[in-house]
Amino acid sequence: RTEDRGPEGGIPVGEWLAAITGAAREVFDEAWEPRLAQVLAFVRRRLEGDYTVDSFGFDPELTERFALAAIRPIAERWFRLEVRGIENIPDAGGALVVSNHSGTVPMDGLVTMYAAHHYAGRFLRPLGADLVFRLPVVSAVARRTGATLACNEDAERMLREGELVGVWPEGFKGIGKPFSERYRLQRFGRGGFVSAAVRTGVPILPLSVVGAEEIYPLVGNVPALARLLGVPYIPITPFFPWLGPLGMVPLPSKWILEFGEPIRTDEFEEGAADDPMLVFDVTDQVRESIQQNLYSLLRDRPSPFSR
Repeated sequence: RTEDRGPEGGIPVGEWLAAITGAAREVFDEAWEPRLAQVLAFVRRRLEGDYTVDSFGFDPELTERFALAAIRPIAERWFRLEVRGIENIPDAGGALVVSNHSGTVPMDGLVTMYAAHHYAGRFLRPLGADLVFRLPVVSAVARRTGATLACNEDAERMLREGELVGVWPEGFKGIGKPFSERYRLQRFGRGGFVSAAVRTGVPILPLSVVGAEEIYPLVGNVPALARLLGVPYIPITPFFPWLGPLGMVPLPSKWILEFGEPIRTDEFEEGAADDPMLVFDVTDQVRESIQQNLYSLLRDRPSPFSR
């Protein structure tokens, strides 16, 4: 009634508080109070500037608490991620992860970052293309989450500092290839990543990723519009742009990541990184290892959308 619509009318404050508390308990279980306290403490530290970043701009706390936490439900529940060979990632020290690249958008890089941290306890530092660091918002986010420009100087510096570095040598040729060419590796460039690994003496870990090819099946491209916008390609999939924003939802394919046996580089002679034939041979060895393992993983996976 009209006379009940006042501070004393309607739902009592106690019932509101009980409802909010019950909702928090349903979402965050019984530990919701300490979790809320952790979030508030995190926000306070950010506002006060009480956090550190390294010389590349990497912010470990922000990466772990927000970026990787946001990827987790997508990787584990939507893609039903399965990780193999995690024991091949060293507990400490520099190492170079070399992976195939696919999926129309580089979501495989994000899932690999999550897998390395969640299963091996290490942050993966991606080497990104020039385009990533030309985009206003994307550039800042990439830097904060550990990425740096894909150049030998930065790669060697991070490897010498004992970081786990990730590289996708296929680049845009890999993620932008048609669906008809899925799981066929593109060229690996000139082997700059091998030179960086040999020069710093760190192991190379071939990584094979199955599942990313099916999230956005690329069936077409608009090259004229891509040139106008200054991007490698404008994708056309069975659902985008026909379904609008709904067409940007990735398909729930089954993902398998397998880290292969490390390829040692600390046994090469001094100056081996400047030998083009040696660099070519090691590059070909890494590429062949990834390709053969992809075929093996595809045989293990009954269908792209299996459990």
